[in-house]
Amino acid sequence: MPKPAAARPVPAARTPPPSTALLTVAGGQLVAAPRAGRQHIRRPAPTNPYLRLLATPGARAFTAGNLIARLPMGMLSVSAVIMIAGSRGSYALAGAVTATGLAATALVAPFTARLVDRYGQARIAVPATALAVLGSLTLVLCVHHDAPAWTLFVAYAATATTPNTGGMSRARWAHLHRGDQAALHTANSFEQAADELCFMLGPVLAATLCGALFLEAGTLVGAFLLLTGVLIFTAQRATEPPPTPRTRTSVSPLRAPGMPALLAVFLATGAVFGSLEVVSIAHAGGAILALQAAGSGAAGLVYGSLRPARNVHRRLLLCLAAMTALMSLPLLAATSTASLPVLALCLLLAGAATAPTMVTGMTLVQRATPPGQLNEGMTLSVTALLGGVAAGAATGGWLVEHAGTVSGYAAPMSAAALALVVAATGTYLRRPCGAAPAGPPSPAV
Repeated sequence: MPKPAAARPVPAARTPPPSTALLTVAGGQLVAAPRAGRQHIRRPAPTNPYLRLLATPGARAFTAGNLIARLPMGMLSVSAVIMIAGSRGSYALAGAVTATGLAATALVAPFTARLVDRYGQARIAVPATALAVLGSLTLVLCVHHDAPAWTLFVAYAATATTPNTGGMSRARWAHLHRGDQAALHTANSFEQAADELCFMLGPVLAATLCGALFLEAGTLVGAFLLLTGVLIFTAQRATEPPPTPRTRTSVSPLRAPGMPALLAVFLATGAVFGSLEVVSIAHAGGAILALQAAGSGAAGLVYGSLRPARNVHRRLLLCLAAMTALMSLPLLAATSTASLPVLALCLLLAGAATAPTMVTGMTLVQRATPPGQLNEGMTLSVTALLGGVAAGAATGGWLVEHAGTVSGYAAPMSAAALALVVAATGTYLRRPCGAAPAGPPSPAV
């Protein structure tokens, strides 16, 4: 008897793919129209290093807030001088008040930065900014109501709590791109160019507001921009570096290897800026300084598009040597000719080495600063820079008064040479900086 044929296995029913039909009504009937699935189109990464930098999630938001907050840095001191001198008729009083504020900033700013590192940017920067804004508003009231001169000193000294917004922004870049030395190089160049832009536009905006509206306008607008910018900046919590509580083993960045020599370099570099500013104003007016800032900002952007140096300390020596050589151009122009266009061109060229020097110096400061103390380390460098600006301004003013403006241009060139000597001496007091580390910044450079 033949065996019955084996039943063929019934293939399992295939599960239809989820419908992507689009239901619609056509001619009174409900019909289903196929709908193509979503296609994810991956956009190519920008080739420009600055566009890649700003493409970092959250970067544009905190950068916008930081630029708004940083613009008053070039406004408030100029506005205070114009306001006090215009109402009291004394540039000596105006200069003394702003110098007192600068000295107070040198004392208070590192402490404020230490609190920012310990407790976070938002928790410290907002109340510190509010106190600084109250100081500016108090100064306006004292000037407007003809209060005693000593009240001006007290009010302006209160603005010393202004946080180092540039340092906080650099700390965010270091947190977002830790280990990526190329991105950090571009970020430092971008921040330096932003500094130059703000210090180029700030005085012009302050003078315009005080002249076109009323004497207090520059200070009021600057205080408003400062508070608004800090609020926008600190609201971006996703990019904020985590706070780093102090421990018993924590030491000040001042004791980090290589930091004292770097601060001495920043001190001498600040003297370049301070003396050049005073001498140029006395020789040709303040507007010509915008060319030096423009040259520095353009050079900073170009420098940021280059590959980072393998030996950063050697790069710093090269930048300082170039700055020394270029700072001789204004002296040669003032000595050989009275033509302002020639002097303007020389100032434009002299600024070409400024931003690369600052970017390289800030890179070394970041590497020398112990982890978790980046705001304090960079604020110390800014404090040294401001101290150099004050010393350079005093030296340049003395030379202008006793030797003339032409001889005064020897001051920035001499200060640049001093910075070069200090940096070169430092190479023999510490081990040279080699290739960039692959991980987070090391305490030793």
